[in-house]
Amino acid sequence: MQQDAPLCQESTYTSIFKEYAKNLHNYLYYKTGNLSLSKDLTQEAFTKLWQNCAKVTLESAKGYVFKTANNLLINEYKHQKVVLNFQNNPTKEAHKESPQYLLEEKEFKQQLEKAIADLPEKQRVVFLMSRIDKKTYKEIAEIIGISKQAVEKRMYNALDTLRQVSKKIK
Repeated sequence: MQQDAPLCQESTYTSIFKEYAKNLHNYLYYKTGNLSLSKDLTQEAFTKLWQNCAKVTLESAKGYVFKTANNLLINEYKHQKVVLNFQNNPTKEAHKESPQYLLEEKEFKQQLEKAIADLPEKQRVVFLMSRIDKKTYKEIAEIIGISKQAVEKRMYNALDTLRQVSKKIK
């Protein structure tokens, strides 16, 4: 990507989208746990980037879409606060395993998801980016905008908490 290319050129905008969209989507997914919402917010953030391409420099494009997406997420949470309290969409899995196995699997999955969900947001985001997205601590630090040492501390605390919870699950 050329540094002097205007952001409003379709080719430049497309290359920015290709470079940052997946990371932004994953970041939003880790924060929300909602695949559909994270896709929508990613698209909306890049739409706003296109609408404001004349005002945004190429160097600040990444920060712009991440900040915009975060603001959109906050607005969405405010809008959905009451709705989310009443949503309940249990997923039913149709497996041919024994009912006992299915029950144990479901209970373990719920306990694990709850343990991860109960992590403080900062720890949860770092944990999921590292373990699910296979990002290095340096990459996570750049995406979130914190030091590598802060990422290491958050990861240590997340793993320590999950170890404590896993002792109770067994």
